Amino acid sequence: MPILQTSLMILAFSRSGLTVHTLKFPPEKFGCLLGYAPGGVPIYSSHYASVDPREYPDRDAYHSFLDGIYMGYKWQCVEFARRWCYLNHGYVFDDVPMAYDIFSLHHVTRIVDNQVLPLHSFANGSERAPVPGCLLIWEEGGEFEITGHVAVVTEVLPGRVRIAEQNLEHCKLPDGQTWSRELPLTRTADGGYFIAASYADAHIKGWVIQTADARHSEKIVPCDPQLYRLNTRLAPRRGQHRLPWLDSRDRAECAFALAMLGHRLTEAADELEQYRYFRLSASVEQELRRATNELHLMFLHATQAVLQDDALLARFNIPGSLWPRLRKSWENRRGQIITGRFDFAVSERGIKVYEYNADSASCHMEAGRVQGLWANHFGVTEGEDSGSGLYPELVAAWAASGVEGMLHIMQDVNDEETYHAEYIQAAAREAGLPCRIIKGVAGLGWNDAGEIVDAEGTPIRFVWKTWAWETALDQIRAECEEDDSSPGLRTGAEPRKPPRLVDVLLRPEVMVYEPFWTLIPSNKAILPLLWQIFPDHPYLLDSRYELTADLQQRGYVSKPIAGRCGFNISLFDKHENLLKETSGRFDTQDHVYQELWKLPEIDGYRTQVCTFAVRGKYAGSCVRVDRSLIITRDSELLPLRVVEDNTL
Repeated sequence: MPILQTSLMILAFSRSGLTVHTLKFPPEKFGCLLGYAPGGVPIYSSHYASVDPREYPDRDAYHSFLDGIYMGYKWQCVEFARRWCYLNHGYVFDDVPMAYDIFSLHHVTRIVDNQVLPLHSFANGSERAPVPGCLLIWEEGGEFEITGHVAVVTEVLPGRVRIAEQNLEHCKLPDGQTWSRELPLTRTADGGYFIAASYADAHIKGWVIQTADARHSEKIVPCDPQLYRLNTRLAPRRGQHRLPWLDSRDRAECAFALAMLGHRLTEAADELEQYRYFRLSASVEQELRRATNELHLMFLHATQAVLQDDALLARFNIPGSLWPRLRKSWENRRGQIITGRFDFAVSERGIKVYEYNADSASCHMEAGRVQGLWANHFGVTEGEDSGSGLYPELVAAWAASGVEGMLHIMQDVNDEETYHAEYIQAAAREAGLPCRIIKGVAGLGWNDAGEIVDAEGTPIRFVWKTWAWETALDQIRAECEEDDSSPGLRTGAEPRKPPRLVDVLLRPEVMVYEPFWTLIPSNKAILPLLWQIFPDHPYLLDSRYELTADLQQRGYVSKPIAGRCGFNISLFDKHENLLKETSGRFDTQDHVYQELWKLPEIDGYRTQVCTFAVRGKYAGSCVRVDRSLIITRDSELLPLRVVEDNTL
């Protein structure tokens, strides 16, 4: 927020009329305690001109944490609002780039149990009155140019509201005063409530209340629909595709070149396609960030509902003998996820999520490294690499993972999984973890203590895997005649019986990433439950356990509940015409039915936008494309650049 350059004064309305309160000048030094808001929440000076660089040597020094939870950037208005919510109510709102973005949020997260609680926004002039504890949001512009502003309403009095805030007037409050400013509150001719902004060039957008009562709330309208239309460009063509651009000395890049049969990001035979890249507007990337963060919490909310209800859990086709293990995994390791991937349709109709690959997600190497290398080699400088933040976030995730000792990265014998494993290993090693990649399970054995060991005799205690948990379940299903029978894990006491994949992943002393509970959000059976819990949510598609007449009339997609890689999917239009179907190994699975929402066609490609969540937060994006309506494991990944809205 701007720093006031003149004597600082507040115009405050008292019961006897207009009064003037003069604040101390010059402003207090950055970080100085100015006073306390209700609930004993400290308010600090955010006078950046007085920052001592010895106290704040780098950007990390400005990060504010409380009880290990990120509050924001010291000592900005958003940091104060989030800290106030946490200390007074035990919940926080999602991270936002600008204060005015809070008005577009749909939920807050209750920290004690990770539950999402509804958040509703009310426009200035709404028939819904502001209440103590609501967040008052200013639009960008004027006094709050670029960022907007947020304050906490502490009291609602006749004709005025009192607010507490940070990063506006950096002066100490009078003794005993728990509010920063008073603003006029009036009633409009049609019965609404209007708060004056006090600055002539500033405008209050409205207030945000954590409530389940949505009466008079705003329907959050996405930005200009045209900004949601991705497009493509061609890099300057100078024969770059004939020259090497991947580093053969780097294990991950070497493995990628081997899998792609050359230095290329696409297997397309047409030379022109080696130069093609996609463009996404900055505003829509921000909306994808918000969607990723919010949907992660929504999927976790639904996961808890599943694990508390046997009838719901039965829909997921998981052997009953594993249900206690699933619940224990959720109880003990709820926050220990490293990374997952969301799949979206993005078009002028908005953003819709198809599913969450929370268990065994791919495309990290392509998005987090290769598309950036491609842009450097092909001379694409416009915009920003959409995946540039993925790798550092993975490094930070591994540093905070709690792994002690050797991390074994287990993969199938597959070229794609090889470069994926090498990429994850590089991030874990940069985080300081010793790593070893295991291809297949043929080299595993037992030591004298009955532990599973790798080919070098090192016990396996921490695992990150490219295999899906569903692969291990298939092994169990094949061996358990009854749903509630024991999974029958092998031990070192059984002669001539080497360890299988399931013996490693389900061994009690082995900690696996991603945790066992990620089976639930990765299973398509969660989609109808999400629709039940969050009906008509703007990011969700109508999904059902049974095919309804309504879905038939609109068109629908049939999906196997535990399918992967686009296998065994069927698309039907509103006339019951089969538009497209894929074969695969999940044809015996139960299915769910999801509203038909076709991928947009962009320059001949059906285009899906994927976002990566690292520790549950947005960390980057990419596009996967196909000439057909369904994205499969054979679909291409082309480069994606994030460009300014006015250049799209």
